[in-house]
Amino acid sequence: MAPGLAELRRLHAELARDMGLDAEALLGETLTELRKILEGVRLTGEMTPRLRARVMSAGELLSTRLGAAWLAARGIPVSWQDARDLLAARPEPNVPPERQYLSATCDHRADPELEARLRSLPEPVVLTQGFLARLPNGDTALLGRGGSDTAAAYLAAKLGAEHLEIWTDVPGLFTTNPRDVPEARLLLHLSYGEAGELASKGAKVLHPRCIRPAEARGIPIHVRCTPQPELLGTVISASAPEMAGVKGVSERKGIVLVSMEVEGNWQGIGVIADIAGRFKHHGLSIDLLASSQTNLTVALDPRANPLDDGTIEPVLEDLRELCEPRLIRPAAAVSLVGSGIRTLLHEWAGVLEEFEDEDVYLVSQAANDLSLTMVVNESSADDLVRRIHERLFGGEPSAASFGPTWETLLQPETVAV
Repeated sequence: MAPGLAELRRLHAELARDMGLDAEALLGETLTELRKILEGVRLTGEMTPRLRARVMSAGELLSTRLGAAWLAARGIPVSWQDARDLLAARPEPNVPPERQYLSATCDHRADPELEARLRSLPEPVVLTQGFLARLPNGDTALLGRGGSDTAAAYLAAKLGAEHLEIWTDVPGLFTTNPRDVPEARLLLHLSYGEAGELASKGAKVLHPRCIRPAEARGIPIHVRCTPQPELLGTVISASAPEMAGVKGVSERKGIVLVSMEVEGNWQGIGVIADIAGRFKHHGLSIDLLASSQTNLTVALDPRANPLDDGTIEPVLEDLRELCEPRLIRPAAAVSLVGSGIRTLLHEWAGVLEEFEDEDVYLVSQAANDLSLTMVVNESSADDLVRRIHERLFGGEPSAASFGPTWETLLQPETVAV
């Protein structure tokens, strides 16, 4: 048996014993399947995205089996359900296998049949997994980083839930990453748009895909803190107070820029479409784009794309038929996120001064008026975020949407939220 698998078996056996459960009866089938997969990988030397998805699904299956049995042993009527029977991954023929198997998306339209099936179960409590879905061919698919939150949102939307709770290790969303900036403030109320923009621009508490399913059905999202359950955390809903202002400063590292000289094609018809088509052909999603008469620059986000040389070089080779591409990396995207961004530009003289000595490769003001993003050298991002946050939130914010600082929340006896 592979050392890693042996350790996995040992840890789960110990946990089951401590919970008073029979590990072999509960976990034996999943562990046996996992052993067979790994033996096949050892013999062939090939770990495909399909096999990675099956291996990585094991943790959710094992832990929820133990959780359901533990609850049942304490008299809580619980039904264990395989999430792959609840969530169907969308087929995406134009994306690479890595994304199809490891970062799938699911349909989240109302599903009366699923609701009826779950309501008909004799046990009123349903326990299932996050992170997992099933492809049309029956294979296991994963929902990517933040997949458990996304799975919860998909299920909430399909079932028409009254509200959705996401329990995590922090009290909610903050004005910036509180582990880097302890003065960051808890955001008590956010609109769906603001929360989605914060998530897409780098906030790690929620995945961007988690927002839209809940918004489509008008389901409030409550982000709660497992270590401090008494805190109300962040509430994301359509009834969040509407006011123009910046709610957060975020950053995304690992950004890859492709700068393309297109002078010979100036005013050519379909130039941008042709260039974008080359990225699509190679399964790459463009995150940001800026153009001029002689240059087109795009930003690629590593959270959505494999950005190793084996992926990037074929794209560059294709692009050379249309333009002169140049890579710029490592870069980082620094974003100001809030509402009514266009109406606030005149107030940001001090904020923009912080970029005076920086190489700014791309500026993008979101069409939905929720963010302004500057792409700079990655080495500058952390310090830029701290300085900008101090300018924007260093005083005492008066808006009702802002709660205590991270520093204060670390001392829960002093907080009343």
